[in-house]
Amino acid sequence: MTKCWTPTASLAALQARALMYQQIRQFFAERQVLEVETPLLAQAPVSDPNIEPIATADGRYLHTSPEYAMKRLLCAGSGDIYQICKVFRRGEAGRRHNPEFSMLEWYRLDWNEHQLMDEVADIAVLMLGLPSTPPRVMLTYQQALLQYAGLDPLQCRDVTIAECGQQLAGQDLSLDRDGWLDVIMSHAVEPALPRDTLVFVYDFPASQAALAKTRRTVDGHDVAERFELFWNGAELANGYHELTDVAEQTRRFEQEANGRPIDKRLLAALGSGLPPCAGVAMGLDRLLMQRLQVSTIAEVLSFDWLQA
Repeated sequence: MTKCWTPTASLAALQARALMYQQIRQFFAERQVLEVETPLLAQAPVSDPNIEPIATADGRYLHTSPEYAMKRLLCAGSGDIYQICKVFRRGEAGRRHNPEFSMLEWYRLDWNEHQLMDEVADIAVLMLGLPSTPPRVMLTYQQALLQYAGLDPLQCRDVTIAECGQQLAGQDLSLDRDGWLDVIMSHAVEPALPRDTLVFVYDFPASQAALAKTRRTVDGHDVAERFELFWNGAELANGYHELTDVAEQTRRFEQEANGRPIDKRLLAALGSGLPPCAGVAMGLDRLLMQRLQVSTIAEVLSFDWLQA
């Protein structure tokens, strides 16, 4: 009989996860960042159309990130905060994905995305279990696509980006400009990034701002004050210089909702005033995979989606 009850992770992996959580808590305790806990169930889902939430029978949603609730705490005067929690996103379970996974998210008051990138680098080195600080490369989104895909995402026409994406994907999908840019990032850019190097990609197209501020560059392009961290081809973190303008956030929610409920409690909190801040989310399972140098997410989960 198949041992369907046995863990998918080894005892060594479970011990490594416990150590990682201890290190995270010590890291933030030394910096006087408060650990918080927010509900897993929410009355409104995330607005991002690229993230599919899981609904419950009573019409609530398992959160895809603690972001909305944590921002309500920030508006209430919490100060710098962090959280380690489970998050849920509908999708196929695979080598690097599990619909239920672990996230570290934190917010720093009066910081911008570049200040936060420095702290992300510090904690990434700790979480990866590296003996010393590795090289760090900083690339704008435009530089990354020019260097590794040979196209300028801020200047190219939609048809040019779609043609490049189709060639890389090997099929003609029904995607918009940002969808094809995601294909180009995942198929051409991420695999080509330097190994054993902390690679930060920042200044994303304004159309991919999500909950980040935007600004106009000196050459007249609108970019999002957002970054992602990559290590050996894996995306480990996604951070923002957070949008504090409630009118702009409302406009984005209404544009992206596509029939989903809008989180009116978050908008009410933003209306009372979100302090200037930067925030970031890190996928802890992916970090642990890199730390242990294993190839599947099941190897770092006590029970993966198929064994849960």
